[in-house]
Order: sequence, then structure tokens, then C-alpha cells
Amino acid sequence: MLNLPSPGPRRSVRVQVAHALRAAIVSGEMRPGVVYSAPALAERFGVSATPVREAMIDLAREGLVEAVRNKGFRVTELSDRDLDEITEVRALIEIPTVVRVAETCRSEDVDALRPLAEAIVAAAGRRDVLAYIDADHRFHLAILELSGNAHMVRLVSELRYRSRLYGVPRLAERGELEPSAREHEQLLDAMADGDAAGTEALMHHHLRHIRGIWADRPEHR
Repeated sequence: MLNLPSPGPRRSVRVQVAHALRAAIVSGEMRPGVVYSAPALAERFGVSATPVREAMIDLAREGLVEAVRNKGFRVTELSDRDLDEITEVRALIEIPTVVRVAETCRSEDVDALRPLAEAIVAAAGRRDVLAYIDADHRFHLAILELSGNAHMVRLVSELRYRSRLYGVPRLAERGELEPSAREHEQLLDAMADGDAAGTEALMHHHLRHIRGIWADRPEHR
């Protein structure tokens, strides 16, 4: 049975379901090659099939799933080259942007992000993989939002959801996710100090994790 989170408040079931499904795809809870039906997912979420179908259509537009006629949706498979290229693009965008933010942001802007960093640590402590990935996603986008470039934030959000973090569940099972979670607090400390070099080093380390250990690619460790 899929370990899917609650879709959240009724105010936006379609958006909440899509959000939960993205996290499940990134973590590997939903695997490429498997066909998932909207009614089955709806039953798991405790909602009607309509918002699930709508959410899956949204994910299809993003390239995360593809429709299978009369059956449902299948998670799109990505090659190692795809993932390497996605990570390369992310590094080109995220690292210099976060460094620039560290050099220019106000201390109160950094402090406003600490609850998100704490949510990442808490999820790691609970070994809640989907909550960890969701909080991590929101944390890094919140940093990028300080750059004031909304188009870049949307692009990075899409790239992050195309990444795959299949190694994270195993790290969580072994209780090894919390040290990585603490790195988010370290990143905020470096940013609060205006430490551009430290911020850059932490971002490089984070992206190496994404493509290596977290994605089950030992050669990238």
C-alpha cells in the first residue's frame, strides 16, 4: 500500500493532492512503470476521484506522469543522464542565487525561514520521508524567493520535482537523515553571517547529496 499523506484542507483538494503526489514521486514511493488509477488513489486519500484526476492531469503537464488510456497514469521514467542534466541546471541557478541572497538579505528575512528548517529536522526525527521532502522543497524555494525573481522560483520548483531522491527512505530507515536535516540550519547560520563562501560550500554539498547518496548513486558520494 502506498504511504501517502493526507491531502490537507478542503479549500484546495486538487492542489493538495497534486502536492502529495509530487512528493511521493520524488521519494520513489510511486515508481516509474507502475500504473496508478485515480479511483484507487482517491480511496487512499479519502476524497472523490475528480480532484485526483485533475491533480494527475496537472502532473502530466509538468512531465511527471503520463496518461495510460482507460487505466490511469504512469510515473515518467528518467535516465541517469536526465537526472545529471537536471542537477547541473539546478546548480547553475541555485548556487549563485543563494550566495547572492546571503550577501544581500536582512537578518530578519533569514530568521523567518528558521521554522521551515526546524520542520525539516522534525520530519527527519520522525523518519517521515514525504514530510521531509515537502519541507525541504518549501525551504529552498523560500530562500530563492528572497531574490525577487518569481520566474526563477517556478523554474527551480519544477526542476526540483523532476529530481529523484530514492535513497532518502533508506537513510530515514537507518536514522541517518537527521544530520543532513541539520545542514539547513547551518545554511541559515551562514546566510545570517553574510558568509558567501560558507553558503556556497553548503549548497554544493546539498546538490551532491541530491544526485549521489540520496538518489542511490554511490559513485557520486
